[in-house]
Amino acid sequence: MANIINLDRVGKGYGAAGQLLTDVSLGLDDDARVGIVGLNGAGKSTLLRLLAKTEEPDSGRVTHRRDLRVATLPQTLNLAGEATVRDVVLGTAWLAQGMGAEHEWAGDAGVRAILDGLGMGYLGLDSPVGPMSGGERRRVALAALLVRDSDLLILDEPTNHLDVAGVDWLARHLVGRRGALTVVTHDRWFLDAVCTATWEVVDEQVYAYEGGYAAWTLARAERQRIAASIEARRQNLLRKEIAWLRRGPPARTSKPQFRIDAANALIADVPPVRDKVSLQRLAVTRLGKQVYDLEDVTLNAGPKTILSGITWQVGPGDRLAILGANGAGKTTLLRLLAGITTADGGRMVTGSTVRAAFLSQELRELPGSLRLLEAVEEVAKRVRLGDRELSAAQLAEVFGFTDKRIWTPVSDLSGGERRRLQLLRLLAGEPNVLLLDEPTNDLDTDTLAALEDLLDSWPGTMIVASHDRYLVERVTDTAYGMFGDGRLVHLPGGVDEYLARTAGNQAPGVRETRAQQPQTATGMSAAELRQARKDLTRLERQLAKLEERVLRINEQLASHGSDYDKIIELDAQLKSVQEERAQVEEAWLELAEQVPES
Repeated sequence: MANIINLDRVGKGYGAAGQLLTDVSLGLDDDARVGIVGLNGAGKSTLLRLLAKTEEPDSGRVTHRRDLRVATLPQTLNLAGEATVRDVVLGTAWLAQGMGAEHEWAGDAGVRAILDGLGMGYLGLDSPVGPMSGGERRRVALAALLVRDSDLLILDEPTNHLDVAGVDWLARHLVGRRGALTVVTHDRWFLDAVCTATWEVVDEQVYAYEGGYAAWTLARAERQRIAASIEARRQNLLRKEIAWLRRGPPARTSKPQFRIDAANALIADVPPVRDKVSLQRLAVTRLGKQVYDLEDVTLNAGPKTILSGITWQVGPGDRLAILGANGAGKTTLLRLLAGITTADGGRMVTGSTVRAAFLSQELRELPGSLRLLEAVEEVAKRVRLGDRELSAAQLAEVFGFTDKRIWTPVSDLSGGERRRLQLLRLLAGEPNVLLLDEPTNDLDTDTLAALEDLLDSWPGTMIVASHDRYLVERVTDTAYGMFGDGRLVHLPGGVDEYLARTAGNQAPGVRETRAQQPQTATGMSAAELRQARKDLTRLERQLAKLEERVLRINEQLASHGSDYDKIIELDAQLKSVQEERAQVEEAWLELAEQVPES
C-alpha cells in the first residue's frame, strides 16, 4: 500500500520554544487512522501542520502524493463575521487546503444532519457566524470538512466544545468515512473508538504504535519496562492505568487471550485502582453524614428552568458524574452546590463540615506576579491527600511541572499550564468536596492520567461535570443526566444509558444520521455465528499451546548453550513454531473482526 504522505528526516523548532522535532521519518497510507498524543508543547500541532504542508520543516522534506486533497481543522480559525453557516459549510468562506467548493451532493438535508450530530441543530443555515461563540464557530468549521470528500482529514482537538453525545456521533461518523485521518485530541475514549494507530511525540521524536489509546498505554509501559529509562513513579502510574483498562468495559478488552495474558503479566502485583470501602470510611470521618440535601428545589438560569422540584441527596464519599448537553445546566447546578448562586425555590441544606472547592471552566485570576511554586505555597506548603502527604513541589510534580518549570512566573504559563495550576491550588486547600466543571480542558493525556491517579485515592465527595467519557468512567461511580427538562435523572447504566436516552430524544435529523452509520450486524446466520465463536475459541487454545512450545524451546536453547548441533536443530524448530504462531494469530484477527462481542 503506497503512502500518501512521507516525512523524510524532518526537523522543526521555534526559537525560544526550542527544537520540537529532529530527524523524524514517517509514512501515512491512504486508509490510516492515526491518533497523535504527547505532552502539551511536545510538538503535536506542529506535526499536523507539517503533514498538511501549511508549514515547512527546518530540515528534511515532506512529500504529498500528487493531487492529494487535504482537509484541515486547525486550533485557531479565522471566519468572516458576515459569513453565514451556509457560506462556511457549502460555500467558499472557509476552505481546507486543496479543497474546492464542488460538493453539489451535499444539499441542505445532508448539512442539517451533520449540524444536528454536532449539537448545532438549533442553527439556521442563514445564521451569521459573527455573533457565535468560539465553540460554535469551531463546530461549523468542522461541519464544513465533514460534508466534503477528502483523501486526508487532519483534525486538531475536534472534540473540544462537543458534549458526550456529540463526541459519540463524531466517532461513529469518522469510523464510517473513507480516507485517511490524523487527529490530535486529549479525549482518550475517542482515540480508542476511532484510531487504529497511535503516534507519540516525545523528546523530539515520533514513535508509532498499533492500536488506539489503550493499546498505546500497554505498549509504552512495555517499552519503558524494557528500556528502564523512566522513573519508578511514572511506570507504576502506567501499570495502574492498565489495570483500570483491563477492569473496564468489555470493549477495551476485546483482544486475543494471549495479549490479555501479556498485559496481566505486567500488572500481576498492582493493587485495586480504587479502594471504595476505605475511601468511604475516610470520607465519613472528614465530612460526617451530611453533604448536600436538596428538597423540592427549583433552579433557573434567566428564563430557562434548570431544575424543577428536585429532591436529591449527596452523601460523604459519593463520586458522581453529571452528564448533559451544552446548555443543559450542569455548570449552573455546580454553582448552586458551591454556594455561588441560590435556589429559586425549595430548600438546600449543606453539611456543617463541608469545605467545597469549585473548579470552573474559566481561568480564574491567578497571581501573575508570583512564580509557580510560590503560587502553590501561597495556599499551602504541605498538603495531605488521602494517606499521602506531599510538599508543594511534589504536588506540582504530580501535575507535570518539572524542577525548572516550578520557578516560571505565572504570567508566562500557557493556557494548559494555568489550568493545571488552578486545579493544583484548589487541591492544596485540602477541600473535602470537589466540584469539577470540565476538569480535562487543556490537559494532555499524561497529566490526565496523573490527575485520575490522584483522584482515585482522594477521600471525599466528588461531583464531576464532564464530556470526557474516559475520565467519567474511571473516577466516578454513579451518573446523573440532565436533559433540559428540569429533571435530574439517575443513570444506573452510566454513559451508555445516557447516550441511549439522548438518541431517543434527538431531532429527526440526528436519528437519520445515526441510521446512516455502519451497522454492527455481521451478516452471518445464527448457526454461522455460533461456529465462528467456536473457531475463535479453538484458535485461542492453539495460540496458547504454541506459546508454550516457544517457551520450552527457548528453555532448551538456554540449557544446550555448548552443543552447536543441538542449537541449530532447536533454532529451526523455533522458527517453524513462530511462523505457525503468526499464521494462527492472523487467522484469529481476521475472524475476530467479523464476530461481534458477546
